[in-house]
Amino acid sequence: QVQLVESGGGLVQAGGSLRLSCAVSGRTFNTYTMGWFRQTPGKERTFVATRNWISDKTLYAGSVKGRFTISRDNAKNTVYLQMNSLQPEDTAVYYCAARARGDVGLQAGPREYDYWGQGTQVTVSS
Repeated sequence: QVQLVESGGGLVQAGGSLRLSCAVSGRTFNTYTMGWFRQTPGKERTFVATRNWISDKTLYAGSVKGRFTISRDNAKNTVYLQMNSLQPEDTAVYYCAARARGDVGLQAGPREYDYWGQGTQVTVSS
C-alpha cells in the first residue's frame, strides 16, 4: 500500500517562500510520476506541477511556472514543491499525488493519479 504524507504548509506573507514535502512509502518510488495539486473551498482540485522520473520531464501550471519547482530525493522517498514569490491567489490546500503506472508521460488531470496525500494548508497574506 502506498501512503503519501505532506508537510511544510503554513502562513506566509506575499512575496515569501515555502517548501512543501511529501513523504512516500512504497518500494518502487523511483518509477512513480509525482504531482502537486491544489484546491480552494468550493472549487475543483487543480494541477500545479508534475515530474516524471523515467523521462525526467516536468510540467507546470502557467500560473506557477517560474515560481514553483518540483524535485525529489530518492534516498528519502520524498518529493518537494519549492514555492517562491508566493501570492494571495496561491492560498489553497496543497495535495501530493502519485501515479504508479511506470509510464513516461506527464499528467495534469487529477484522475490520472492513483494515490493522494491528506493535504497541507498554504495561506498567503497580502
